[in-house]
Amino acid sequence: MSRNGPSTTPTRRATRQATRRAHADYTGGVYGSLLAASVVVGAGTLGDFPRVELVLLLLITGVVFWIAHVHAQLFGARLAQRSLDRRTVLHICRDEWPIVKAAVPPAAAVAASPLLGLDVRGALWLAVSVAVAGQVGWSVAAARHAGASWRLVTATASVNLLLGLLIVSFKIFLKH
Repeated sequence: MSRNGPSTTPTRRATRQATRRAHADYTGGVYGSLLAASVVVGAGTLGDFPRVELVLLLLITGVVFWIAHVHAQLFGARLAQRSLDRRTVLHICRDEWPIVKAAVPPAAAVAASPLLGLDVRGALWLAVSVAVAGQVGWSVAAARHAGASWRLVTATASVNLLLGLLIVSFKIFLKH
């Protein structure tokens, strides 16, 4: 502690934690957005309440993949390096949470689609578009946060846009 109060200089540990969390936020966001777009494309024919079913499908799939990632982290590499305690579990759960967060914007788009006058088909396209935009946005944010050059930012945005367009092409060819 300095004379002026608590030190404002971050500790090494806090810096490492912030770096890991930022990495997890971006990678989970990109992955979760790609997952959400894939869910919308693969949704196919929905039942009597297609918007509700799609919103639930997006959110539940995000949670299931989040659980799978947490499980893989806990019982994979992490367990070999340190004991499994409550702090470790909570840390990993928090680091992987962006996978679920990335499903929220496409789900919200589907939920809001009636307000925009969209039918179910329009809601599906809106959700895919929001998911692809999220995927590109997360990748750009990650590159900028890492201090990448504009050339690299453009490259990562392009790759993620191409991946998103690949998913869109599946939607077109599957004709849901």
